[in-house]
Amino acid sequence: MTHSAIPHINDDECRRFQSSVELIGKRWSSGILMAVWQGAQRFSEILAAVPGLSDRLLSARAKELEQLGLLRREVIPTTPVQIRYTVTERGDQLMRALQPLVGWGLRWGTPADGARVPVPARD
Repeated sequence: MTHSAIPHINDDECRRFQSSVELIGKRWSSGILMAVWQGAQRFSEILAAVPGLSDRLLSARAKELEQLGLLRREVIPTTPVQIRYTVTERGDQLMRALQPLVGWGLRWGTPADGARVPVPARD
């Protein structure tokens, strides 16, 4: 398999790409975004959708994702107060861009049990 020549990436493009990779690679961030993108809106729903995520970490990551403009937090004035999270347009675009990576992970990624994925022979 050959790849076409990749043009030079300038410093700004490199920094923006690196910050994007770090954002989605930060522990729990992608899982939280995926859960909300797929319909989880309440704090408890997100916790249930992302195995291993603690309420303290969900609270911290949700604040970060909100500050980055990826999640919207809505306070519903009921008794008790309810909080609802939704993905912003910016977050939606990120999740759409990540779908090929999700597919790659399903095909090639390490299973949740840590078992090794057999690598097919090269032709």
